Amino acid sequence: MIRNKLKEYRARENMTQGELADRVGVRRETIGNLEKGRYNPSLVLAWRIAKVFGVPIEEIFTVEE
Repeated sequence: MIRNKLKEYRARENMTQGELADRVGVRRETIGNLEKGRYNPSLVLAWRIAKVFGVPIEEIFTVEE
């Protein structure tokens, strides 16, 4: 399972789900599902999200077995 700190990073930047979704090219619902752990991002989407926040992918997304 992939865990993420997406909501925490959005809050730091005062960014809505919709704003992040627009910046990475997905629907707002996708961001909501990511935050709730209902959806695992593709590598490309994880990379785009990390790039928005200017951090390595591993700072936002971690794999738990």
